[in-house]
Amino acid sequence: MGLFERYLSVWVALCIVAGIALGKFLGSSISFLSDMNIATVNIPVAVLVWLMIFPMMVQIDFSSIKDVGKNPKGLVLTLVIN
Repeated sequence: MGLFERYLSVWVALCIVAGIALGKFLGSSISFLSDMNIATVNIPVAVLVWLMIFPMMVQIDFSSIKDVGKNPKGLVLTLVIN
């Protein structure tokens, strides 16, 4: 496991603290970010979520999708949890 993966919860906590601090100290000067909406979807949040999910998407082995029915237990568990 690499350094990033090993301390992932630390990085997440630091980013949460940094986000709260930015909102506290720069709240009114960055309020334009909350006004960037299209049909009630905040564009900066949508872009950041996409950037968070994209690395997982590019590591998908699409050739293994054809074998997903051979072990349905994992698929059913994923569907129930989601």
